[in-house]
Amino acid sequence: MSAVEELETIAIRHAQEAVALDRQGKKEQAIAAYQRAIDCLLKLAHIYPNHNLNRVYVQRAEVYKTRVRVLKEVWVDNSSRHERMDYERVQTAQMTETTELTGFDELILREPPNVKWSDIVGLEDAKKAIQQAIVYPSLRPDLFPLGWPKGILLFGPPGCGKTLLSAAVANEVKATFISVDAASIMSKWLGEAERNVARLFNTARKAAAEAPAIIFIDELDSLMGIHRLEVSGETRVRNQFLKEMDGIIDKKNPVRVYVIGSTNKPWTLDPPFIRRFQKRIYVPPPGYSERLEMFRLYTSCLKTAADINLEELARLTEGYSGSDIMDVCQSAQLKVNSELFESGMAEAGHEPRAICMQDFLEMLEKRKPSIAQDSLAAYEAWFNSFKAL
Repeated sequence: MSAVEELETIAIRHAQEAVALDRQGKKEQAIAAYQRAIDCLLKLAHIYPNHNLNRVYVQRAEVYKTRVRVLKEVWVDNSSRHERMDYERVQTAQMTETTELTGFDELILREPPNVKWSDIVGLEDAKKAIQQAIVYPSLRPDLFPLGWPKGILLFGPPGCGKTLLSAAVANEVKATFISVDAASIMSKWLGEAERNVARLFNTARKAAAEAPAIIFIDELDSLMGIHRLEVSGETRVRNQFLKEMDGIIDKKNPVRVYVIGSTNKPWTLDPPFIRRFQKRIYVPPPGYSERLEMFRLYTSCLKTAADINLEELARLTEGYSGSDIMDVCQSAQLKVNSELFESGMAEAGHEPRAICMQDFLEMLEKRKPSIAQDSLAAYEAWFNSFKAL
């Protein structure tokens, strides 16, 4: 065990001891144990100031500091018995609430996201691959005696539709949608990582008894990427995820649980995780025809002038993401609305003028694409090496 792993283990042990003493009413001993945990966590944060878990250690230390202050105020400073009883009731309610939250209920969307295939412009290859992997097996599982892909990786530049695709397929098959990210996993699960990852997958399996269940992991690279430095919390999470994914992608296992991972940095993923995602789908920036269709879609609800040339706008926005194009249209709308408010006419009920071509051209001057062009070559290269449609 490395020095960092040992320090993390000590911090966890002190924290667990503090909580146990706290619940037993041994407040002064609990304060001392909390303080020991705080010292270990702050040492960890000092050792790795730029590490992914640094924020988790600091946040947890602040939580324990707050608890120490409360214990000192309520229990050490001669508080009344009535105050202590009130405090105990509050603590009981908080512990109940925490128990419920660790059941992952707050991560589950009971109603499928309100996104349809028709809301997604282009991305036909990605749509087809996802339909083959999730939609068709959900409709006729009897036609797939060899099983079907249950690990799906969506990668590409930010703002190009990865989350929309996941939401649309969840809506298509009326799936239970469980959305997590690396930050929430590591911040909530410090000290009991593997057990909680197992509970996450168990929650999905139970939900899958009635309808397909989709675990959507945003920023997958933060959780399953190759890191120069790792501490035991990350290692336990990663190993448990490998174990759980092996369980759901077993061809003999008919469970309808899917893991959809989204990443902007596929080249940082650890090779063992790449293999678990049987479908690896590139979600690229929109081409000319997709950009044209997006401009048509986003301007359909706007008041526009006759000089608007959507074809020219589509040509000028090469390299822009779908999110960028929506932002350009929104900025043009904000421009003309601001003119109305600044003129003092909005309060009188006047309507803004029509958005003209010059408004869009001004917005394009002020807003450049969010995608670095040199990164596109890296996406293409990774896709050519690892694609699995």
